[in-house]
Amino acid sequence: MGHLHRGGVLAAVLALVLTTTAAAPAAGAAPDRYHNPIAAGYADTFADPVVVRGDDGLWYAFGTSDPLHEGERHAHRVPIARSADLADWADVGDAFAPDQRPSWAAAGAAFWAPDVRRVAGRWVMYVTVTDTTVSGDTFDTAIGAATAPTPAGPWTFADEPVVAPRPGGGGGFLWTIDPSQFTDVDGRNYLYYGSYYGGVSIIELSPDGLRAVGAPTLVAIDNKFEGSYVVRRDGWYYLFASTANCCAGPATGYSVQVGRSRSPRGPFVDRDGQRLDVSRAGGTPVLTQNGNRWIGTGHNAVLTDLSGQDWIVYHAIDRADPYLDEPFGINERPMLLDRLDWVAGWPTVNAGAGPSDGPRPAPVTTGHPDARFDSADLTGWRADGAWRVDDGQVTGSGTLTSRTAVGGDVRAEADLRLAGAATAGLRLGPVDVRVGDGRLSVREADGAMADTPLPAGLDLTDPHNLAVEVRGRQLVAELSPARLGDQLAVVTLRLTRPAAGPLALLAAGGAAAFDNVSAARLYRPARRTVAPPTVGELLPGWSDEFTDGLDPAWRWIRRNPAAMVADGALRWPVESTDLVGTGNTAGVLLRDAPAGDYVAETRVTLDLGEDSVRNYQQAGLVAYVDDDRFARLAQVAIWNTRQVEYGYELPFAGRTVYGGTIVGTPATTTWLRLAHHVDPVTGEHEFRAGSSRDGANWTWGGVWTFPAGTTPGIGLVAHGGAAPPVTAEFDYLRFYR
Repeated sequence: MGHLHRGGVLAAVLALVLTTTAAAPAAGAAPDRYHNPIAAGYADTFADPVVVRGDDGLWYAFGTSDPLHEGERHAHRVPIARSADLADWADVGDAFAPDQRPSWAAAGAAFWAPDVRRVAGRWVMYVTVTDTTVSGDTFDTAIGAATAPTPAGPWTFADEPVVAPRPGGGGGFLWTIDPSQFTDVDGRNYLYYGSYYGGVSIIELSPDGLRAVGAPTLVAIDNKFEGSYVVRRDGWYYLFASTANCCAGPATGYSVQVGRSRSPRGPFVDRDGQRLDVSRAGGTPVLTQNGNRWIGTGHNAVLTDLSGQDWIVYHAIDRADPYLDEPFGINERPMLLDRLDWVAGWPTVNAGAGPSDGPRPAPVTTGHPDARFDSADLTGWRADGAWRVDDGQVTGSGTLTSRTAVGGDVRAEADLRLAGAATAGLRLGPVDVRVGDGRLSVREADGAMADTPLPAGLDLTDPHNLAVEVRGRQLVAELSPARLGDQLAVVTLRLTRPAAGPLALLAAGGAAAFDNVSAARLYRPARRTVAPPTVGELLPGWSDEFTDGLDPAWRWIRRNPAAMVADGALRWPVESTDLVGTGNTAGVLLRDAPAGDYVAETRVTLDLGEDSVRNYQQAGLVAYVDDDRFARLAQVAIWNTRQVEYGYELPFAGRTVYGGTIVGTPATTTWLRLAHHVDPVTGEHEFRAGSSRDGANWTWGGVWTFPAGTTPGIGLVAHGGAAPPVTAEFDYLRFYR
């Protein structure tokens, strides 16, 4: 979530709240297109969103405690919105009344970053409580839990915190915020939580999900990650986490990175094999700003539509309207939704294109058939056995067959529970998929089958979601608590013939209850990502290899006489200066850049060690207009971490504002690139940042922009602190077309 400031990392907002109610939206024809922000008709801001599909087949979104509208001036206590199609949202009300809080929460506590899951047959909300009665500190944060029979509530707090406030070794309390629950294939429940002060940890939960048991394990280092969210896919556990600052107004560079592991406890590594829990922490970018209106794209959750396509829900900031009301107040962070693709085993948003701005193909939220059982009418179904509709679900034994046939690549799913049945499930043409007798099994009519055990003690009288996907002749079935990427069992079978025919509900040995039954054409996966920036021909007239002094094209902003060319490199002792804010004491070695599109590259060696605190020694590239408008790409020491930070300063509302986004993992020698592009419509200068540990494999991050009419130069910097003394060595500055 990142509301507080520590060591220049973040900014903070606290809030109070109010309650409202509204009727549920009716399910109707789903739109073909949608556009961000998805909650525009419902709320101006809706930060830290999470979305679940309720038992009624509708989608529910939960957000952090903030005012919802410009000019409202009072915050909501976990606002809840509801949608039939993920595009149009209506107000449900606040989860908690103005005077409702757990007994251990202080009177002024706010509730941040909710995560909502189905645990042990009921809905559980995990939420940050910002202030407790443990101490007089107003930020002794803890993770609380509340339970409800439906996502709409009513919500009741548990008597004790799930994770209590944790005193920090550096003073105050560790940031025990941003909870995210996960249920593993063995049925164990876990909670991920934490932020910049203390890092992200995982701890096991009791079977009811309301108490932490055992010892926590650090999975992502402090001073880099927060806002975690985990999904399991193809045997891998993917840890999504947000990085950089959530709330710096027009300079917000929040973004989402990911690592994966074979265990929910880690270690998580990125695409390059770099761990997320070490000083030079890795992280593969999933979602980062791309130069359109959206910046600060972070704090995500993941959901799956009825076609099987995954989507990422997150908040972002419109750089033209960064504050909810007055400048430097509450950051306006509306809720966005974009397609989450999986390419070569790694997630990326819109095949790497980043956040969307403009009409996009909508999620699939209705099927053929699509049965919510809101009435007693079973027209369109053929019963073999006793079946009845009661309280919004259909219950019976035998088979209930849809008169609508399915075929081709398809996804079918249903919420089901055993109400006396030994087994229950779905039939797709000649294939039966069943749960019960301790197993999830798939069987073709000719006898081919596969199965896998269910977690010991799994209570199938509680509702679970059964989803079946068929692509070609490959069938994959999974059972999960609530369709949130935390499968309890997964089984695959290579079919001998297509799974074409009617969709049927199955119950044997007694009755089973079904709801939200659907079949939809299976999504088409993205096979490749959009091309990253590449370099063309070298522009030698603009470049300098530092072989014979400084090229005359260089000019100094605050010359540093200690910086000199020797032995084929520019050697620059890191200065005890900075460019951020009003000081503007740092030296900048600057030169003009070529017109049009180009890539600027340098290779910089800077021995910052690991783990120790050396704030904020750094060296790298800068795109520079003046001391109050620049984008700085540098490997930097931030507390105990070593990061490639892409910082940005600009003037706004009579002040300068600074923020940053994170790119790749630095080595002692790190290659840095700025890819420049002029937007043909707006004339803006767009600079996308890239970094590499070997000069061959590049990680590309976010985009910062400069207004049309400015003329950014490209330069080098080495500043942030002179203790301990360290010298940056730049091997060259090259420009490529």
